[in-house]
Amino acid sequence: MRYYIIAGEASGDLHGSNLIASLHQQDPQAVIRCWGGDKMQAAGASLVKHYRELAFMGFAEVIKNLPTILRNLRLCKDDIRSFHPDVLICIDYPGFNLRIAKWAHAQKIRVVYYIAPQVWAWKENRVKEMKHTIDQLLVILPFEKDFFASRWQWTVSYVGHPLVQVIDNAKKVPVIEPLSDKPIVALLPGSRQQEIAKKLPVMLAVSRSFPNHQFVVAKAPGTSDTFYADLLAAYPNVTVVSDQTYPLLQQAKAALVTSGTATLETALFGVPQVVCYKGSWLSYQIGKRLVKVPFISLVNLIMNKAVVTELIQDNLTPTSLTTALQELLADTPKRKQVEEDYLQLHQLLSQRGNASVQAASLIIAGLKRSA
Repeated sequence: MRYYIIAGEASGDLHGSNLIASLHQQDPQAVIRCWGGDKMQAAGASLVKHYRELAFMGFAEVIKNLPTILRNLRLCKDDIRSFHPDVLICIDYPGFNLRIAKWAHAQKIRVVYYIAPQVWAWKENRVKEMKHTIDQLLVILPFEKDFFASRWQWTVSYVGHPLVQVIDNAKKVPVIEPLSDKPIVALLPGSRQQEIAKKLPVMLAVSRSFPNHQFVVAKAPGTSDTFYADLLAAYPNVTVVSDQTYPLLQQAKAALVTSGTATLETALFGVPQVVCYKGSWLSYQIGKRLVKVPFISLVNLIMNKAVVTELIQDNLTPTSLTTALQELLADTPKRKQVEEDYLQLHQLLSQRGNASVQAASLIIAGLKRSA
């Protein structure tokens, strides 16, 4: 079979690479072409364009780079047409992928979407067109299956979360050089400089209340050392690591984490955490009106309860964050409950087995049925 796969971000490259490995394992004759990154290429796909050339975040940046985005869309369509795939597999990245999926459907190409857009949180109106243009939707969050079935009468497949296998494998790698001889608090302030500048100063202020702990910041790729050095100058018990987020979480006793996928990664490593969110006043007011979910962290959304403390906007202060962290660092009922809930979370996300293997099996089975 001939597979064309599109991922537009680092996380998509990771999950795409594991999917490609599973496709090759189950279909040894597979020919795979992709938009993605180094990991997808290393897994055996021919790389057309790297995701670094696709990542435009924010309204202003999208407008500024609109000619490039339109060129990429044309290039992608032309390349798919030349490749003649049996199936197009879109991985997350909805702004680009939903447009390509609509076009591919019109060309009578089978469309599979792996890792659904978060339409349960916002832009639910996308679902009407998704249902029309996507032949097979593979979701990675357990509540998504019920969401699409009950609200849209759309039968989709839940395959489990691909991060479970990634992190289970990472846990097997022994820590050779400990980051500190003190108990470690991991700081995961986000990936974009603007959000780091909002949240990291609050996280750093907390470190003064814990002189017997080592606070370690996970540096975002592409962010300058000078940017962090200026923020950390007044905090002698805070250090920075690059490309070591997983080793850091392996050693951390607790973590302060910006909302996003990092909250789920932290939970799967079993590290009690406080989830932090702070944006500009305008962005927060707009987001509060658009987003329709009761929690901001994936951990709480998946478990449908407040497993981890969320400190949002004006509630994110050094005082509130210090109080929440103290409760996690001590041997408290709160810490024990978080650890128990994490075990249930892991079980829930892994009950289908390896998500990448499941996804590959369903894609191949769908192709055989449609042949």
